[in-house]
Amino acid sequence: MSGWPTNRGETEAAGRPTDRAEQGSTPTCEISSQDATTLEPSGEHSPTTRPARGRVERLRQKLSERDFAVLRSLHKLRLLTGVQLARLHVADGSTATRARRARALLQRLSELKVVVRLGRRVGGVRAGSAGFVYGLSGYGQAVLEVDGPTGKRRRRVWETSPPHQRHVLAVAELYVQVVEASRGGDVELLAFDAEPACWRRFAGISGQTVTLKPDAYIRLGVRAVELVAFVEVDMGTESAPTIAKKCHTYISYWRSGIEQQAHDVFPAVLWLVEATRRAEQLADVIRHLPHDAQALFRVALLGDAIQLLSTEEGER
Repeated sequence: MSGWPTNRGETEAAGRPTDRAEQGSTPTCEISSQDATTLEPSGEHSPTTRPARGRVERLRQKLSERDFAVLRSLHKLRLLTGVQLARLHVADGSTATRARRARALLQRLSELKVVVRLGRRVGGVRAGSAGFVYGLSGYGQAVLEVDGPTGKRRRRVWETSPPHQRHVLAVAELYVQVVEASRGGDVELLAFDAEPACWRRFAGISGQTVTLKPDAYIRLGVRAVELVAFVEVDMGTESAPTIAKKCHTYISYWRSGIEQQAHDVFPAVLWLVEATRRAEQLADVIRHLPHDAQALFRVALLGDAIQLLSTEEGER
């Protein structure tokens, strides 16, 4: 059974899919294939040093609940722009008031060294904090008592290549839009896991361990229906054979039955693309997949994602 849509009463009994042990998978926090690009250190902290415990505790005492919420968002999504952080965490007041509060918030967190600003600004945005991309610093990781983005106790924030940064921020933008839609009452956000929390591991045909690496896992309530999906944000850089290989990994995981056994449903696989031409290319790849598995996949424009996710019109 596919995950689009599902009666909410049926899936709630299975529990929320945030416990990876219940999913029959224990993904390791290895770096994703998208990260296999040249990485340059931002110069924040040595990879082998850890902030002193006393310093970390003093930092915690200086942070408000909103500050902690910002840090948790950066841990969840890895990178966010100043504009995205403002939309997530400074949603009250007039436009001018929100902008002023967001600038003050990000400036203070930067001065406390719990976040870092990456060297490159976001294209087209040059005003103050809004023009920067932010990541969780070593101190920020220590405050939250979490590991670094690759699962190691690495107290350094690394700047990724521009294509990878653009991809991470596109996934983050989807999350921000879903949060905004939930505030408006269009949907109820039940779960959103980005990489690597959304990964699944299973045994391949030869018994080898296979890691399925979606960009995100999303679970939404829309009136009496739950929409559950693995999300792939496609930036038009992968070849058709690469897309087909990824689809076949999803099919193998579907046929393993692990997800269905844990949650009574297999999520839809939603490919989000930037252009109509690219959507046609991915649709053609899907048409060449095994007939019984084609219904697992959907292709939509990034700009239409929220409209698609906030309706019950997911029947295939």
